[in-house]
Amino acid sequence: MSAFLFAFLPLFVAIDVIGVLPMFLALTERLDPVARRRLAGEAAATAFGISVVFLIAGDFVFTFLGITASDFRVGGGILLLVFAVRDLLAVERAPADVDESLGVVPLGTPLIMGPAALTTIVILVDAVGYAWTLVSLCANLLLAWAVLARADAITRVVGARRCARARAAHLGLPRRPSR
Repeated sequence: MSAFLFAFLPLFVAIDVIGVLPMFLALTERLDPVARRRLAGEAAATAFGISVVFLIAGDFVFTFLGITASDFRVGGGILLLVFAVRDLLAVERAPADVDESLGVVPLGTPLIMGPAALTTIVILVDAVGYAWTLVSLCANLLLAWAVLARADAITRVVGARRCARARAAHLGLPRRPSR
């Protein structure tokens, strides 16, 4: 059990499904609940496919290219910084169109399975082995799918107003004063 938790918790933090939820809601706000659940399934399946390939071949690819895990972290951090600065400097945002590939990019990767999660997988394989890493990965992606598939129910429980604030904060939009 301790090996599972040792593998599960870092992946849970790296995947950050609670942090992905506001972006998921913002990207899928024009979809009906059935389409939203289908998209959650596509995103989880994409994240699983990418992560399993990385689980099996990640260390080999890093070694072949001469990249260390720290290099990958720095590169991922720079990408996230560029996206954040671009979002902060954007003057006007057009409403997002729902694209058929939304479950793959940006939801499946890089939001669910981004650089942090991929690096964590490579590190966990060395620390706990393939089996525990795969089990914890499956548990985390199942949890991510469940949270995203039930985004409407979570919105009802948390409250639409709080979810709208979380979406606005996540997208870097100015906060309106409370009434």
